[in-house]
Amino acid sequence: MAAKKKAKAKKSKTKRATTKKSSKRSARGRSQDRALVAGGQKYEVAYEAKKTKRSASAVRKAVKRVGNSRKKVGIALRGR
Repeated sequence: MAAKKKAKAKKSKTKRATTKKSSKRSARGRSQDRALVAGGQKYEVAYEAKKTKRSASAVRKAVKRVGNSRKKVGIALRGR
């Protein structure tokens, strides 16, 4: 009886092992991430502040006011 249970367990393990994951990775997430400003990340705020020649606190306020879209934050910081 015990031998039959072990044989069944081996079959199920083999079945899971044959499932193959996709090796191809999509770059879609990367470009979507670049379109956003993470207001809590110091390096992203510092980069945006340097790019727009504004203070880091002004960038954080703009992110809170208009959202984290890089395009919208840039427009808000330029004053348009």
